[in-house]
This record gives sequence, structure tokens and C-alpha cells, in this order.
Amino acid sequence: MEGFYSPDPVFRMAARQFELLADHLEIPQQFRQRLIQPKRAVTVSLPLERDDGRVEVFHGYRVQHHLSIGPTKGGTRFSPVLTIGESAALAVWMSWKCALVGLPYGGAKGGVSVDPNLLSPGELEKLARRYMQEMIPFVGPRTDIMGPDMGTNAQVMAWFMDTYSMHAGHAVPEIVTGKPVSIGGVSGRRESTGRGAVFLIERALDHLKIKPSGCTAVVQGFGNVGSVVACGLAYKSGMKVTGISDHTVCLYDPAGFDVAAADRHVTQHRTLKDFPQGERIPADDFLTLPCDILVPAAIERVIHASNASRLRCRILAEAANGPTTPEADEILDKRWDEVFVIPDILCNAGGVIVSYFEWVQDLQNFFWTDIEMTDRLFRILDAAFSATIKRSKERRVSTRTAAMAIGVERVLTAKRDRGLFP
Repeated sequence: MEGFYSPDPVFRMAARQFELLADHLEIPQQFRQRLIQPKRAVTVSLPLERDDGRVEVFHGYRVQHHLSIGPTKGGTRFSPVLTIGESAALAVWMSWKCALVGLPYGGAKGGVSVDPNLLSPGELEKLARRYMQEMIPFVGPRTDIMGPDMGTNAQVMAWFMDTYSMHAGHAVPEIVTGKPVSIGGVSGRRESTGRGAVFLIERALDHLKIKPSGCTAVVQGFGNVGSVVACGLAYKSGMKVTGISDHTVCLYDPAGFDVAAADRHVTQHRTLKDFPQGERIPADDFLTLPCDILVPAAIERVIHASNASRLRCRILAEAANGPTTPEADEILDKRWDEVFVIPDILCNAGGVIVSYFEWVQDLQNFFWTDIEMTDRLFRILDAAFSATIKRSKERRVSTRTAAMAIGVERVLTAKRDRGLFP
């Protein structure tokens, strides 16, 4: 599918997934471009005066996929490899995700092409505020709500909120989610994606009639999501986490890691690089380690045609966005009785669900208890999981096709009902 974003490999992957799904659903050609192409994309230049007096210009992006159901929602990523094409792909996946779990959002994504680790705290604040200042004409509580993502956190969201609020002349906590509790955030937002993934892994084990105790897990990526998943599987589900990794090192210990110690190490040292436990193994071998649960929780396209046939897991829980390429899907479809896939738009939906809860509470100025939010989160995920399994069985399709079909159909219905503005 040709277009402005087509040269980007991540967007090509998202478009390929959509084309396969559109063929499956027999969506007429006249609807396809409207369903996949983003409604709006913004590119901005962000000059930053560094601490040494130099002025350096960074590039920022924001892509809004569709606003047919409600405002767009999506994370803001500070990453040196971020492109507008990747932002568009992530926005598309967010649209299908929100529709699958029944949230009144379209998908969005964006951020700044920068390595935040190379910025001082003061430089990071200035860049974050400049980015939000440039985005003010295009975002709003009823237009596009930002949230944290790779390279950003609650503090960055607080700077975003303050910048927008100073422009508005009053506090606008509902402009972002994932901010500190003191200014309208909700406790547990950072952990919500990982907690949701753990819940769905337990549901999948129950579906497959496998007891969690005695299972082993390998978690690729030990950031906000991966570390929470690893801790949840180890201490809530009673599994042995035999593999952990980040961008600096891949570690394997068949006896199981002290996940809490690894978490403390990363909190103190920022990476797993010098963590003393486990055997160092090549990154290419990490995803093919023997395990019951494999959790890619890092970046896109890590499971591909070259390694999909060599996966040795029973459950593939996609906590990252777009970790599996369409070519790998073809291989996994043939291994459906060996590898059960919890697709990314379902597996990592916990974050946007709790972000929705935060947004609703900020709009109402009425806050729920942690128990109420956790109960609502798990009920929404359980309903989406059941709908995906039901669709997969009835149509004899993969769980990814089933989940994406539900999401795409809901967006298509909304666009058809609203019609095309002349």
C-alpha cells in the first residue's frame, strides 16, 4: 500500500498486516486507504540550548490515526531511532487496540528523535516543554491525549501538563495520562501494562489447562513493562524466570533469576549490564531459549522469518508493540498447536485501559480506589480475551487475526455510520 509512510519498514509491516486482514474480512478497496492512512501527521523542529551553550535542533513528531470514535490516544516516545513512519505504525496499532477493548479512542503516537540518556535533567525538561509547546495547536483533552512511552516517564508528563496548562490559563490534568498522582495521575499506571500482560498470561494458561507453578518464562526487555511482567510471573504466578535481557546484555539461568534483585540493580544502575547472576548469551539466541512463556517486551520486529520456526515456548505473550513480522506470523500459524499467541494489541492493552481510567477521572474530578481500577482493568481484558478466543475458534483463524478483525471491524463500522464529510 503506497503512501507517505511507505518507505518506513515498521509502517510497511503494519500496512502488510492490515492488507492481509482486509482480504480476510473482504473489505472493499474503497474503504482500505481510509482505514489505514493516518488522519493527521505533524513534524516540528525543536531547537535546544545545551548546558554548554550550543544550540542543537531535534525533530519531533505526532501522528493521529483516526478520530471517528473519539479523541486519539497514544504514547510519546523519546528515542534516537524514532521516525514519523514508526509513529504512524504505532498509531495504527493503537487504533485497533483501543477498538478491541472497547475504548472511545483512535490511536496516536509521537515523540522526539533523541537519546534522553544523553541529556541533562535540565535539557530534558526544556526539550519536553518545547515539544508540548509546538504540539498545542494539534492536541487537547477532546482531540489527542498523550501518555508516557519509551524514554519518557511521569515527570515528563508533568512538564507536558504544566506547559499546556500555562497556555490555557488553568490546570488541565486531562491533557496527559501517566502523570504523578499529586497532579491528577493514578497509582499503578506505570505498572498497568505489565500487570495486564501477567493477567492475560494466566488466562492463557487456564485456557490451555496448564498450571502456572513449575512453568518457566523468558522476558526480553527489562524496562517499565518487562520488569513488571517478570516480577508478576515470579512472585504472583509462581514461575521461574530463566531469561532476562535489555539492550546491553542477555542473561540466562535455568535455576531462575532473583527478579527483585535484578529490578533493584536496574533502578540503581539503569541497565542489566553488570548484574552478577546468569550466563551471558548472544542476543540472537535469546528468543529461542526453551521456556513455557516467551515475553518480547522491548522493540518491534524481533520475531521474524529467521527465528520463528525455532521458538521453543508454549505461549508467546507480546508485551511489546509489533514484535512479530507478517512473515513470522505465517510460520507461527502453522505451529498453532505448539505456540499460543497473545497478540500485542491485546497483551499490552492494560496501559491504555488504565490511561483511559485516568482521563475519565480527571474529566470528572472524581477518583476511584485502586481496587476499583484493578477490577475494571481485569474485567475489560477478560472480555477482550474471551471475544478473541471465540472469534478464533468460530472462524478458524489465528488469535492475531481474530483480535485485529474485531478492532478493524469496529473502526470500519464507526466510519460507515458517520459517513464521509464532503
